[in-house]
Amino acid sequence: MDTIPEILSKQKDFFKSQKTKDVSYRLSLLKTLKQEIVSNEQAIYDALKKDFKKPEFETFISEFGLVISELNLVIKNLKKWAKPKRVKSSMLTFPSQDYIYKEPYGNVLIIAPWNYPFLLAIEPLIMAIASGNTVVLKPSELTKHTSQLITDIIQKVFPKTIVTSIEGDVETATQLLAQKWDYIFFTGSVPVGKIVARAAAKHLTPITLELGGKSPCIIDETVNLKLVARRISWGKFLNAGQTCISADYIIIKSNIKDAFVEALKTEITKRYGIDPKESPDLPRIINKRNVLRITDMLEDSQVIFGGEIDVENCYIAPTLVDTPNLDNKIMGGEIFGPVLPILTYNTEQDIENIIWNYEKPLALYVFSNNSTFVEQTIKKYNFGGGVVNDLLIHFGNHRLPFGGIGASGMGAYHGKTGFDTFSHNKAISKRRNWSDPGVRYAPYKGKLDLLKKMFKYFS
Repeated sequence: MDTIPEILSKQKDFFKSQKTKDVSYRLSLLKTLKQEIVSNEQAIYDALKKDFKKPEFETFISEFGLVISELNLVIKNLKKWAKPKRVKSSMLTFPSQDYIYKEPYGNVLIIAPWNYPFLLAIEPLIMAIASGNTVVLKPSELTKHTSQLITDIIQKVFPKTIVTSIEGDVETATQLLAQKWDYIFFTGSVPVGKIVARAAAKHLTPITLELGGKSPCIIDETVNLKLVARRISWGKFLNAGQTCISADYIIIKSNIKDAFVEALKTEITKRYGIDPKESPDLPRIINKRNVLRITDMLEDSQVIFGGEIDVENCYIAPTLVDTPNLDNKIMGGEIFGPVLPILTYNTEQDIENIIWNYEKPLALYVFSNNSTFVEQTIKKYNFGGGVVNDLLIHFGNHRLPFGGIGASGMGAYHGKTGFDTFSHNKAISKRRNWSDPGVRYAPYKGKLDLLKKMFKYFS
């Protein structure tokens, strides 16, 4: 078996062959990848069920279906995306024809997370290949069945000189980050994101970091509480709350809090039953360590619904926490589980005091029928992306860029934005020879006034 440096060296040599710059070759790889994924549809469902009891419906809507949609989009549009784009020339380049060429970076490292282990490994892989790069992919060691299946699919579709999947733990990730890459794409936690950023900085490697944070959900008194509870019960407890853009906490107008809590309890019971542990529709927490982490966060919390924990079976019930203080453990970091703190506000200043107590989040949600309040809210706060009157759905539109800001990440992808992420914009001016204005050449005496007029009228 080749070592990591040997794998990267062979990929570097293959990239220099220029074969990945052939758009038809990229398309043939992506079409083969699609065929292999489709043929493994049931195997994908089975792997995620084994890893953390993810139901087939959730796997389709949040992983398999999105991957196939992305492949269809790329296969349909890649030739158009990859064409050089003609741009208007300027006075300084006249006479010329100016273009932006889409150029692959080269050798890409993708490090995928465990919470959506198929989607968040394969989607960036699709875009990296579409852009003409070679890829080393490290799937998560915490979802061993899904990661093994990803490795098997990649081995069947790609030569190792183009894509290699390397499974392993932290030591493997450390060895990978020690290499010199042309681009690094990482999805995961903020602490690990900082480690990736430090490794990339050593070689001035460009990176995309898809991280997380405490994403707020604001609810005012103009809403239909039953509808809001229904949508939040879906968006919060999808994947057992192990979603980077999940609502991390609620900020609700104080005079409707009690009614909302009751509506939410009703909805949770309706979706997952009296005993959610027996529901086939509620995934498990990924491992015992994360169960214990969330359990510790609940230590000083007032649980008003749920709260049942089974460490051995990696189970935490959908849980509601009543009005914690900002210094409670549950408010100290991203929860990443099926626990929802419910805070209240009376004035917009109260909302500011809560949200600005934290780093810029990956997502923000606002439920309101007051258009003025909605616009003020989405303009006031910095966050990666968000939704008005629902949760999560912005992730599903390939026309919207997906990414964070500040501590919640840098860079973006999805759809054409993903292709652009893995492509360098190479600026090219093709100069004509039929005219060569002499104003730029020395001697400059007597030319400055003419130059100023040219800048004024033609720039």
